[in-house]
Amino acid sequence: MSKTVKSMILQDYADRFGEESDVAVISIRGVEANDNNAFRSSLRKKDIKVTIIRNALAKRHFAGTALEGLGPVLKGPSALAYGGASVVEIARELVELIKTFPHVELKGAMLDGELFEGAAGVEALSKFPTREEALGQTVQLFLSPAQKLVGSVLGPGCKIASLVKTIEEKLEKGEAIAKVG
Repeated sequence: MSKTVKSMILQDYADRFGEESDVAVISIRGVEANDNNAFRSSLRKKDIKVTIIRNALAKRHFAGTALEGLGPVLKGPSALAYGGASVVEIARELVELIKTFPHVELKGAMLDGELFEGAAGVEALSKFPTREEALGQTVQLFLSPAQKLVGSVLGPGCKIASLVKTIEEKLEKGEAIAKVG
């Protein structure tokens, strides 16, 4: 391959993956054309893109970037799955699609500079909460004590209000109220 072609490929990688820091690495070797189209179409619906890469050039391009840690999984035929809401969403979608397309190989994924190797790593990543889910859990943690406090304050007050209401109803009907105590 000539230097010109290599530089064009590196420029393409820069354009496609310049801002990416979280990706999944898969191998679609052995997947038939129709299955490959269906697989990519399913991912495209979730705004996930798949790009076949040349390992040596990708390693050269990723040097000094957030994707530098992908080196150990860039062996053999490789493709990057990127885009979507987050790499957790990508991992979830890939784990689901593997059931339908068993020839697709999960090689690994990168999240915040941490490499999740192999199919087990991608499956573990798929169980992580997404950013939105994590924010929701954090907000719930902050609100939980306040909700408990409000419940504690309102609980006895509601009981007293219920007793007053019962006494009021008995007095309106002319019934006698027994002394407590």
